[in-house]
Amino acid sequence: MNSQTWTSRDGSTLNVLLLEDNAELAVTLKGFLESYSCKVTNLENGAEGLRRIMVEDFDLVLCDMVMPTFPGDKFYLAVERVKPALCRRFLFMTGHRAETQYETFIQEIGGLMLWKPFWPHQLLAAIQSVLRRADELDVAEWSRVLSNSRG
Repeated sequence: MNSQTWTSRDGSTLNVLLLEDNAELAVTLKGFLESYSCKVTNLENGAEGLRRIMVEDFDLVLCDMVMPTFPGDKFYLAVERVKPALCRRFLFMTGHRAETQYETFIQEIGGLMLWKPFWPHQLLAAIQSVLRRADELDVAEWSRVLSNSRG
């Protein structure tokens, strides 16, 4: 068991949506994240993920780019329409380096990509980066809302 834990900004367990269609990798990632006291929901494609985000809030979305039915980029674009604030909490993964459209997509949205295979420390660093950036954006948004309501 890991002595370090992650929590959401309100101090509750970090709720992670894991979209990964490779069963072995999904089990490994789920176990690893749970060792950091995360609550992990693993689904195999973006269509299932979209249904889930409509009924549950997530602190982090760990999303494979290449999945059956509904790939990661299409899932992101759908989430952008229904829960845009969640988009800043995405961390993408793929093993398809030769597919330049994924890298182009990540650059266009200002996202973060982990290239498979990756090491646990790379996953930890990427998650910390996504969470830190999302929290900074949340604070900036609230500051704008407060300053607009005073003026």
